[in-house]
Amino acid sequence: MAKFTTSDGLSLHYTDEGAGLPLLCLAGLTRTGADFDYVAPHLKSVRLIRMDYRGRGQSDWDPNWQNYVLPVECRDVIELLDHLGLDAVAILGTSRGGLNAMGLAATAPDRLLGVALNDVGPELDPDGLSGIMDYLGRNPVGATFDSIAKALPHVLKGFENVPESRWQQEAQKHYVMRDGQLHITYDPKLRDAVEAGGDVPDLWPFFDALAGKPLLCLRGSGSDLLSAQTFDKMQARNPAMMAHTVPGRGHIPFLDEPESVTALNAWLETLQ
Repeated sequence: MAKFTTSDGLSLHYTDEGAGLPLLCLAGLTRTGADFDYVAPHLKSVRLIRMDYRGRGQSDWDPNWQNYVLPVECRDVIELLDHLGLDAVAILGTSRGGLNAMGLAATAPDRLLGVALNDVGPELDPDGLSGIMDYLGRNPVGATFDSIAKALPHVLKGFENVPESRWQQEAQKHYVMRDGQLHITYDPKLRDAVEAGGDVPDLWPFFDALAGKPLLCLRGSGSDLLSAQTFDKMQARNPAMMAHTVPGRGHIPFLDEPESVTALNAWLETLQ
């Protein structure tokens, strides 16, 4: 278990496996590096690095929930790279992770070799945001791993042909049993931080900062966070962006779908 200490004294968890191109995987808002378990065996010639944000997974919770914001998370990323002695990395960013990648492109472009965005862009669909707020920061009272697994395909929109075993895996990844009760794997105060954030700023300048770097965007065909309109606009704005739709997936693709694996390895080849 690897840890590093941030400049404000938190201990953050990360993993660092393999050899080759350094690829930093950044997870979604409430999620952890475990999200990338599915895709890890399929990525070729990479040094796979994953970090749990502050307040998530095996990282320390921040006593000040107001630090659960993108600028602080971007600072944590830079401090991890410094800790590892890495001048630059490629980033695979899922949802929130993609927003952080765009933030880094605007503030520390020399630290990025390229970016792959998993079902996220500079405009976030209000329906998807509303769906996230339905569960954010709340422990599932009276639930079991089995009941969570059965509920997920009904709660998450746009998913088709997902075996029950995958939903069981998802339940095990995103909840822990403690004192006979399931708990979320992150600080519930994350909800306060999101609620206090107000309106989402204009993120298009951050997306534009990715110009000139190898860029891939994957979109789940049934995504309720990255709309088809925004996806098309991203391609028009950056014609060099590799863009692929993952059929039968909502927010977010698992990344081990054949379409995802093929696209990610094609993107990685442009960085080797």
